Amino acid sequence: MNRRVLAGLALVAVLLLAGCFGPSEIPEEDLTGEASYDWETNATTTFNLSRSSYTTVVEIQNRTELTVWQRDRLGTDNPVDLQALQFRFENGTVVNATQANLSATRTGDNTVIDLPAENGTVAYTAARTGKRFSAPAFVEGSYELLLPPSTRIGVPLLSQASPGGYSTSVSEDRMTVRWDEVSDGTLTVRYYLQRDLLLFGGLAAIVLLAGGGGSVYYLWQLRTLEERRKQMGDDIDYDEDPRDDGPPPGMG
Repeated sequence: MNRRVLAGLALVAVLLLAGCFGPSEIPEEDLTGEASYDWETNATTTFNLSRSSYTTVVEIQNRTELTVWQRDRLGTDNPVDLQALQFRFENGTVVNATQANLSATRTGDNTVIDLPAENGTVAYTAARTGKRFSAPAFVEGSYELLLPPSTRIGVPLLSQASPGGYSTSVSEDRMTVRWDEVSDGTLTVRYYLQRDLLLFGGLAAIVLLAGGGGSVYYLWQLRTLEERRKQMGDDIDYDEDPRDDGPPPGMG
């Protein structure tokens, strides 16, 4: 009986593993969703972040598929649940996932996009949350990351960007973080809302004022104690003893 139970559990485990790590098609209604992409980007790969989602636009050269994935805070790679998958041919024609040769499949810890041509540009949308974004370098080249409106990096305690060697610019209340050349690794950005900076500055000012007020109060207490000692006659100079009449006669 125990062997049958163990065999049954083993079968269930195999089925679960097959479901988790085996290929699985992304629903067509997700892949064919509506989205508008900026195809005229200034980088090989461009991430455009909003509060709850982001778009990715990648220039493709001499490849028939693109493997993408996302990395969480623990460094674990996970497949990307793509939405609104589109491809732009070199002649400017744009097609979506209803095109027979444009599809995406989740495989293990990544997502494989099958492309309809070896050269062109592929774009997709995916969900996101929080003030942190991390993505591996899918292809070699330049990378740009557009932050959500009214957000910034630059204050060490509130933000972070890696790898180093990046530049930033601001246009229409949106900051762009750019890396001119990335061959591998992971891009990570942690940003803050501009109002967070005001709150942080206000809190720092309160702390400084509180510290300054505490110092003033401490000095006031010392002076008050000194005045009380004087009033009570405790402020006595002990350098000279009033009972000392001086040296014996002839020794002065």
